[in-house]
Amino acid sequence: MARGFIKFQKDEFKDKVLDIRRVTRVVAGGKRFRFRATVVVGDERGRVGVGIAKGLDVARAVEKAKSDAKKNLIAVNIRDGRTIAHETQAKYSAARVLLKPASVGHGLRAGGAVRFVLNLAGVKDATAKCLGRTPNKLTNALATIEALKKLKV
Repeated sequence: MARGFIKFQKDEFKDKVLDIRRVTRVVAGGKRFRFRATVVVGDERGRVGVGIAKGLDVARAVEKAKSDAKKNLIAVNIRDGRTIAHETQAKYSAARVLLKPASVGHGLRAGGAVRFVLNLAGVKDATAKCLGRTPNKLTNALATIEALKKLKV
């Protein structure tokens, strides 16, 4: 290998930044600010994960969240390469999510964080509904992960 060249490995996962928040810690001298990033990663072939991390700047928080999401990957059984096997429902904190399979060509009818999680998991035909009242993207994404974990083969 030639001197000065670094060989990069192509990452198989796609990622989507769901949420970035500025969080504050109050100390004796005032307030210390950090950033919390929520990232979804998936290979669009049945593996998906959600990661959360904090950092002093946004870029560092996003990189740490990507790394955390790769550690928390789950495998989703996708029927016919397009939809989920059966209807499922899950709750995480205040978020409730309902996932239903759909026929070929129906498309992915879901909103917000649920759409990003299902899209990166590789689900192309499904219907989803957030039944909880919370608009929090993190809890909705984690509720979707819990619903996908409940899927039987």
